[in-house]
Amino acid sequence: MDPRWANTGSTLASFMFIWAVIRPYLPYRLESIVAKYTAKIFRFLDPNIQLKIHEYAGERFKRSEVFLIIQSYLAANTSQSAKRLKAEMGKDSDNLLISMDEHEQVNDEFKGAKFHWSYHKSTSRAPTTSPFYSEQEEQRHYYCLTFHKRHRQLVTDCYLHHVVEQGKANKVKNRQRRLYTNSRDRYSFRSTKEWSHVVFEHPATFQTLAMDPEKKGEIIEDLTTFRNAKDYYAKIGKAWKRGYLLYGPPGTGKSTMIAAMANFLQFDVYDLELTAVKDNMELRKLLIEITSKSIIVLEDIDCSLDMSVKRTDKAKESKDKDGDEKKDPPRRPDREEISKVTLSGLLNFIDGLWSACGGERIIVITTNHVEKLDAALIRRGRMDKHIELSYCSFEGFKVLAKNYLDIDSHPLFGNIQQLLEETTITPADVAENLMPRSSLATEGNVTTCLGNLIHALQKAKEEALRKAEEEEIRLKAEQNGETTLMDNKGKKGDGEIGNNENRKSIV
Repeated sequence: MDPRWANTGSTLASFMFIWAVIRPYLPYRLESIVAKYTAKIFRFLDPNIQLKIHEYAGERFKRSEVFLIIQSYLAANTSQSAKRLKAEMGKDSDNLLISMDEHEQVNDEFKGAKFHWSYHKSTSRAPTTSPFYSEQEEQRHYYCLTFHKRHRQLVTDCYLHHVVEQGKANKVKNRQRRLYTNSRDRYSFRSTKEWSHVVFEHPATFQTLAMDPEKKGEIIEDLTTFRNAKDYYAKIGKAWKRGYLLYGPPGTGKSTMIAAMANFLQFDVYDLELTAVKDNMELRKLLIEITSKSIIVLEDIDCSLDMSVKRTDKAKESKDKDGDEKKDPPRRPDREEISKVTLSGLLNFIDGLWSACGGERIIVITTNHVEKLDAALIRRGRMDKHIELSYCSFEGFKVLAKNYLDIDSHPLFGNIQQLLEETTITPADVAENLMPRSSLATEGNVTTCLGNLIHALQKAKEEALRKAEEEEIRLKAEQNGETTLMDNKGKKGDGEIGNNENRKSIV
């Protein structure tokens, strides 16, 4: 080896030893100056560029959102090759987040370029006002991205955007999803908290949903298209949201459908109670607080709108009768009396300018009586897709039989299919009859459950025939100018009342 290289190594080793000895005694400012010029020398010689993402930026006690996104990206994409790992409970998650430990480095590749990620802990000394300590140490963690300077443009244009998007997707995938509702003070009508939440743990999926397979596949395809259509919505100049109208008789699975949609998309659910909202301004505030990747639910919308209309009509009648509005004496506020959400405010909530605040939202409206809804509320553009959830079909029954009894076929299926074609029954009633008395799906339990369903279908068929016969008799009586037995009783009673009055007048 050339003696000059050996002397250089000895010189560097001596310099490092001396620096380690004298560093604790150097003033803070002098140490900063030495570190500054040393870093300049190394930057001049090193062709690589370093980008640091610190754990705390701005607010000292709040972790940087970018840092958490990078952590999520590295945990899923690059930490599999790391040898030193750490595990911690992720924010809003029940799962452990595995990431690389301090001073560990992993490699990443993007469009042919190689990148190096490392995780470090830095210790800095800062002056303090304490009379006992002249300096105090602060420990900060950060991620460091190292890449060659020829990839600078690629990093700023594409790679960082790729990392952020993938990190956000990983966070959403592993997050603990929530079910939100709007709450208020019972007596003062003031919102104690804009949204309160619980963990969303509904087990419903499209696989367990009892409905026609063709219609189910159409809904799944529509949801998938919406989830991947961010660029398309931006191209056509439309807010990234979609409206669904679910209508049908009670017990046909409207709430179950919402849970299946949320589990399929991995979205949070915001259950909006309109009768608990004071006015249109408060409704707008609630909208602003709703995050992206969420489903906004307005269940039984026809009932809420009916209450609003009744309150409006009562106010108009009182004003017309008295000539002017009278001041009511102070009393305890009541939910129906002071809720002033109007149809116009609701339409602006669904499809107005404020509805574009935050993207990737789905608005679901449910009703048992679609004919009662205002045409402006359910028009295309607000409620883009109308889904009718009707009575149970044979295909839906087979899904329920698989869920509850774990069977695909049975000799009694033919009788059940014939009865389902002749009468109507909701999926909820079918599921109740298929519920076994024990957790063991034995042959005896299966036959008993199917027999219970057949009995319920026969009973529903007989009830429907009886109602049809009564309706037919009533229609024939109206056509012939005759009256039914109940009408005759009513007339007889009216006659007796009249005779009594005549007797009184004679006396």
